[in-house]
Amino acid sequence: QEVTVYARKWYSPNESPTFQGVKIKYLPCVHTKHLDAITHSFLATIDAIKNNYDIIHYHGVGPSLLAWIPRIFARHSLVVCTFHSIDRYHQKWNPIAKLFLRLGEKAACVFPHKTITISQGLQQYCLNEYNKETIYIPNGINPKEEKNSDTINQFGLNKNEYFVMVSRLIPHKGAHVLIEAFNNLKKNNPDNQAIKNLKLAIVGGSAYTDDYVKKLHRLASNNNQIIFTDFQSGKTVDQLYANSLALIHPSFNEGLPITVIEAMSHGKPVLLSNIAEHIELGTDYNLIFKDNNVKELEDKMLYFINLNEDEKILLGKQNKTIVDEKYHWKKLIPQILSVYEKEKLEMPHKKLLPENI
Repeated sequence: QEVTVYARKWYSPNESPTFQGVKIKYLPCVHTKHLDAITHSFLATIDAIKNNYDIIHYHGVGPSLLAWIPRIFARHSLVVCTFHSIDRYHQKWNPIAKLFLRLGEKAACVFPHKTITISQGLQQYCLNEYNKETIYIPNGINPKEEKNSDTINQFGLNKNEYFVMVSRLIPHKGAHVLIEAFNNLKKNNPDNQAIKNLKLAIVGGSAYTDDYVKKLHRLASNNNQIIFTDFQSGKTVDQLYANSLALIHPSFNEGLPITVIEAMSHGKPVLLSNIAEHIELGTDYNLIFKDNNVKELEDKMLYFINLNEDEKILLGKQNKTIVDEKYHWKKLIPQILSVYEKEKLEMPHKKLLPENI
């Protein structure tokens, strides 16, 4: 079996032809905020049809706008879409973009032979909004080797002396709420030694949101214990997870928060906003705070800091167990392959296009 993944040239400057046996094909795009993904997806769709692939799998509601093309022009191909998040809720998009993302949601539920949703909340959303039965298969992670590393020293961080947030710096991820809460935590607890030495590492970069990133830097300008690392990947981000005191994820909207699962896989406690996709993970409810609420987040950070070390270690172990049981790719990939195999067998009996367009 051969697998081809399409990548954008600007995003993958290395242009390695393969990764762990997977062929990578680099295609251009119109590199702007609104046209980047859709133009790349269009070229990838045309190339996939030209190469007569057995299965064409779209990820995200934006690219899924194009799922009708192979349904008409590549009738032998199984078309699958994975619904990752309700992107139109993201504040970075203007009204026109949100309209097209809404159309992309419907396309992801109407055109493919099968739709996968990565959270139970999204599965229910597709049923409520589009009367579409989907298959729930979450995203996963690969287990990491725990190794001591000096990687974090380059950012002025010490093991177990910092909270970490790992995210694209876009408004709905809530980094501004976290910075305000962290500033207040410092100001309101001047005599607490654990808080006095505590730092906050914000790991991530702009996603066409330069003005928002500048706002974050202004909010943090009076606190030299807030560290912006910019975008990090690979071993560096692994060590930023592994050496942190805990991960904080104050997002207002998610599909499935993979950064939270990554932190949990390292045996780390996680402090999460009370959106459904966070609660679905099954982490300790005492570390859940109301989204977009600075005071509640400050209170939860203080609550967590005041726990004893054994309690913190137990929270991390419980999170690692959750990931081991539910979110490893070795358990999830067979479920995706099963969808491919079952739907491919049923294809000859299916109509060219569904009736409920």
